Amino acid sequence: MLLRQGEARNHEIDRQLACILAGIAGALNTAAFHAAGFFSANMTGNVSSLSDHAALGQWWVSAFYFAIIVVFVLGSTTSTLLINAGCRRTIRSIYAITILGEAILMVVLGLAEWSIPSMDRGPVLILGLSYLMGFQNAVVTRISDARVRATHVSGMSTDIGIEFGMLLDIIRGREPDVELAPYSAKLRLHVLTVLSFLAGGVAGIVVYQAIGTRLLFAAAVLLFAMAITSIIRARTQSNQISMP
Repeated sequence: MLLRQGEARNHEIDRQLACILAGIAGALNTAAFHAAGFFSANMTGNVSSLSDHAALGQWWVSAFYFAIIVVFVLGSTTSTLLINAGCRRTIRSIYAITILGEAILMVVLGLAEWSIPSMDRGPVLILGLSYLMGFQNAVVTRISDARVRATHVSGMSTDIGIEFGMLLDIIRGREPDVELAPYSAKLRLHVLTVLSFLAGGVAGIVVYQAIGTRLLFAAAVLLFAMAITSIIRARTQSNQISMP
């Protein structure tokens, strides 16, 4: 899932990646909202809330929404710089290494949530997760050539509508020169991504109510397993190629 990039990927690999990462993103996003009342990955909603509070002169709240947006962008920027550096050095497992970095940062965030005063935990959780969601989104977007976006539900919903409309016209014979299969595959991908985000959100609330911020460690374990599997596979394949 984390080795092939762009056109080298097939629809099945994209669907697997989307289901796992969208599920994790949904769980963390809704758990953060349940804990602190802010979404860590909904930049459309956060920009709208920023404008609303700014218009009402609520500057401290506006500043926090602005900070959420900034750290999301910084997360994406950091991830991109890491991926670019790995690509320049032809590190085949760079996407897996980047996801491994996300898992480590998530553990750090979980430890921080345990160690800081309770009154500061909400803001730290939201800002930390916003950074990590931007970080993860950049990985998914880059490796799939923007076919997969783990948290952009509004964009995926738009794509679902477009693809469904195209399928209706193709089935009715209104687009005779257009093939059905590509649109059908993209529709399945986006529907599965949205459903995974939804299922992850439900699971995130249930798990958060049961174990609290230990949810961060559970998510980190999933990311760690996903990354390590790909790193080992990349090394195994490299060793096989180098053998005489």
